[in-house]
Amino acid sequence: MEICKGLKLNPNKREILSFVGGGGKTTTIFTLGEELKYLGKKVLITTSTNISNPKEGYDYYFLGNIPGDFKPTNGSITIVGEEAKGRKLVGLSLKKLDKIIEDKIFHYILIEADGAKRMPIKALAKHEPVVSKYTTKTFGIIGIDSLDKLIKKTVHRPELFIKIVDKNLDEKVLEEDIVKLVLHSKGLFKDAKGEKILFLNKINNEEALARGYKIRKELEKKAFPGMIILGDIKKGVFY
Repeated sequence: MEICKGLKLNPNKREILSFVGGGGKTTTIFTLGEELKYLGKKVLITTSTNISNPKEGYDYYFLGNIPGDFKPTNGSITIVGEEAKGRKLVGLSLKKLDKIIEDKIFHYILIEADGAKRMPIKALAKHEPVVSKYTTKTFGIIGIDSLDKLIKKTVHRPELFIKIVDKNLDEKVLEEDIVKLVLHSKGLFKDAKGEKILFLNKINNEEALARGYKIRKELEKKAFPGMIILGDIKKGVFY
């Protein structure tokens, strides 16, 4: 239960989780899904946009629709998307996604609600994120490894990011930029539903941890209306 505990989740409560941002979002979803499966839960992993089409790590896989008589077994992961295009799984419409949620056949539904092109940090476009009205928690994920990197090389949608943080493309990402991105009305939690949870990922050394604490302290000072978790999803460590 290290992942559930680290992400402040109760595995015995039915949850609809939407994940936005960058910095290990897909890894977080599948790692959490594996732990929930181990705990005997019926887990659905899907997307409202696009994700990499998984080749393994699931028990059931559907395109288009889930059969009406489908009953997942306890301790299983189901993948569903609209269609497969090359290496991508194209997401469901909100109408289809909400219907699946309403059927209540899964204990946990994990939804990738935007794309980041494998970048550690991103700004959201006008059409992003695509979040179900039934979402109980929205996780915003940022890789701490974005710090000290050039905006134009490490940020997805850098042209939108610089408007939020008031910088230019040739400047570096700093702690105050992450704070601005998290708090801005058009930032990381734009259109979020349910409880807001910020996960600063890839914290794997003392310097990264110290900088993570600095960001958390500043967000708490500015009354961020949610939870802030520091950690490294691959190592299963959280602070």
